Amino acid sequence: MSTSVSPDARTVWRAVRTPALIVLLVCAAGIVLALARSAGGPPLDPRSADPAGGRALARLLDRQGVTVEPTYTSAGLRPAGATLLVTDPDLVDPATLSRLAGQAAHVVLVEPGDEALTAVAPAVSRENGLAVTTREPGCALAAATAAGPVTIGGTGYQARRTCYDGAIAQSGRVTVVGGPQAFGNDALGEQGNAALALRLLGERQRLVWYVPSAGDPGLAGGQESLYDLLPGAWVFGAVQAGVAVVLLALWRARRLGPVVTEPLPVVVRAAETVEGRARLYRRAGATGHAADALRRASLGRLRGRLGLGADAGPQTVLAAIAARTGRDVGPLLYGPPPEGDAALVRLADALDALENEVRQ
Repeated sequence: MSTSVSPDARTVWRAVRTPALIVLLVCAAGIVLALARSAGGPPLDPRSADPAGGRALARLLDRQGVTVEPTYTSAGLRPAGATLLVTDPDLVDPATLSRLAGQAAHVVLVEPGDEALTAVAPAVSRENGLAVTTREPGCALAAATAAGPVTIGGTGYQARRTCYDGAIAQSGRVTVVGGPQAFGNDALGEQGNAALALRLLGERQRLVWYVPSAGDPGLAGGQESLYDLLPGAWVFGAVQAGVAVVLLALWRARRLGPVVTEPLPVVVRAAETVEGRARLYRRAGATGHAADALRRASLGRLRGRLGLGADAGPQTVLAAIAARTGRDVGPLLYGPPPEGDAALVRLADALDALENEVRQ
């Protein structure tokens, strides 16, 4: 009788429940953090009260008599005669962006890339990044000189007319802003940020506030990735969860070392194994099966003593035994199965005697 050493369901559960609980807690914390951080929407969303949102600016413009029209799709968008603010122009197809800019009286792009600049303001080129800090206007642009120092940064641009060390550039009817920081809810009260935003976006009675979003037919087809459309907090939460899983795997991983011998839980002697099998054969009445096992074992030993290969056939084996003993043992080795236990015992004795005779 043998004892199973395989772990049962209870043992497996005890081993994995603590790591599983830790993983679930980390995933739950990441999801809650991502939801909390992304609850305010994308940067400069006019409906968002998030620190990077634009609700405060939208309300200020409304109090100044500017009609703010938030939109999240380019479908049916008609900015004719209005100021068009595009919060993320890189997500918009260049042809769509060029069409919308051609209709608007004034276009404000927030941190556009090379393709957006080529489509709307080819005279403006992108330069190196700028740290977000308080900067002086350094130009004659009316909105900048009226606002004075502002907290701005992001991407620098080069054009015929630039302000704030390149954080703002203007070419014709297009104004390029290097980053959304100065217009966000949390920074609008700093320095001259509010004054700059009101003068750039409130010079006309109507402001079309375009926030490109998922599902917008005007997005750059096949170019925007899921990473671009996801809020930053979701990506941060996924990275946090991934790092936690890797650390957990390293903590729980097995350390490979030298092989260690372990005592078996149960030691069964060979004689006990043979007796146990014999009792099973006897209980099942399988004398034929037992005889076949005895004959196969004897044939294996006889082939070795006679110098025959393991694949030697009956004729070769019988010829070699006849040459050694001078008698025919075909019925003994290849005969029919015995009938009853007594005949099985006689067969075992005869096979033992044959092996002794060949051994001499």
